[in-house]
Amino acid sequence: MAMIFKPTWEEFKDFPKFLQYMESQGAHKAGLAKIVPPVEWVTRKAGYDINKMKIKIPAPIRQVVAGKNGLYQQINIPERSMTIQQFAEMSKQEAYRTPAHNSFDDLEQKYWKNIKTVVPIYGADVSGTLFDPEMKEWNISKLGTILDLVNEDYGIQFEGVNTSYLYFGMWKTTFVWHTEDMDLYSINYIHFGAPKTWYAVPPAMGRRMEEMANSYFKASHSNCNAYLRHKTTLIDPQILKEHNIPYNKITQEAGEIIITFPFGYHSGFNHGFNCAEATNFALPRWIEYGKRASQCFCTNDMVQISMDTFVKRFQPERYEAWLMGNDMGVHPEGPANVILPANPPSEQDLLCNKKKSFKDRNPDLDMEDIQKNPHIPEEVKTTLTEALTIKNPDEERYESEDGEEIRKKRPKKRRRSGVPGQPRQKKPKKG
Repeated sequence: MAMIFKPTWEEFKDFPKFLQYMESQGAHKAGLAKIVPPVEWVTRKAGYDINKMKIKIPAPIRQVVAGKNGLYQQINIPERSMTIQQFAEMSKQEAYRTPAHNSFDDLEQKYWKNIKTVVPIYGADVSGTLFDPEMKEWNISKLGTILDLVNEDYGIQFEGVNTSYLYFGMWKTTFVWHTEDMDLYSINYIHFGAPKTWYAVPPAMGRRMEEMANSYFKASHSNCNAYLRHKTTLIDPQILKEHNIPYNKITQEAGEIIITFPFGYHSGFNHGFNCAEATNFALPRWIEYGKRASQCFCTNDMVQISMDTFVKRFQPERYEAWLMGNDMGVHPEGPANVILPANPPSEQDLLCNKKKSFKDRNPDLDMEDIQKNPHIPEEVKTTLTEALTIKNPDEERYESEDGEEIRKKRPKKRRRSGVPGQPRQKKPKKG
């Protein structure tokens, strides 16, 4: 069961020390944990009057869901930019308003019942922070963990990975099943607004989760071993239950923190208009996960961090073997009988080491279901249909309602890889 921690101010002050304490209590075994911060922890002295906030959501995404019987694919279509005030007003419209409910469980049932009839817009991946800059304790924009070595040693920042992102949610906006980039830790804090419901699979069950998903999304798995990193796969937890895969469910409210742990698959949805801030971080225990994290080579938007600096600093006795490609071992969550060098590229990886078109990346997407769905705007259907006809990934782009062209990949000047020169793409990363 997911643990809930209510630390005192003294216990809370030291971020890595408290995380180590949480893991000493077995919190990581559930995949995530919730923290109710002490009252002394004030994140923003000015409060949260959104009318005084000058924040723009550059590329909010419309979330389109297709599928049936608890097995779905979610596609995110960029919309025109808007201010958070405009976003808040939109969330009050009938099409996007949270339905009446008498409990979190009741709202959860309405979520799955309306999984395809509500097509919300998510203000995801907005660079920035709402923490006071002088704040030292648990400031998501500057946690000061070993992940900062990537910037120190390589001179590269990963937006939303070792910098913070803001997320503006409305009813039914969703983060689908995934582990964090490079199987890192993550931290998510709701500054204000409605709660989030989280689902999480224990890391020890991660391989079973993957095998179950592979059995349903065969074309996607055949196309890319790491297709779950595409963040398009949405599965009703009832399907997990049918396959005897345990999962945890927890609700995060405003002022509360969720920590996800390495290789913990998680997903969830927002109950209504809210604002969360999130980033990734790393502790020494993560290094073995990072060395053996699955990689997707379909696009240039995937985070690939060189583990060299971490092995050199924290595992010097294994550094020479690492350089030679002979750092043998098992993934921390198994299977125990499979011993491989860290992050070896498979034959499929090598074949997949090229950008793929939208159609090739989404072979299980049921376009007939989308075309028949009366709740999906016609312009969105047209956009998806056109995307399926494009064969060259470099040509993929969407046009927003105000005529602004939004490319599906990021400008090449931004980097996301641990190796300089890799372009990056904006995708919804966390809840």
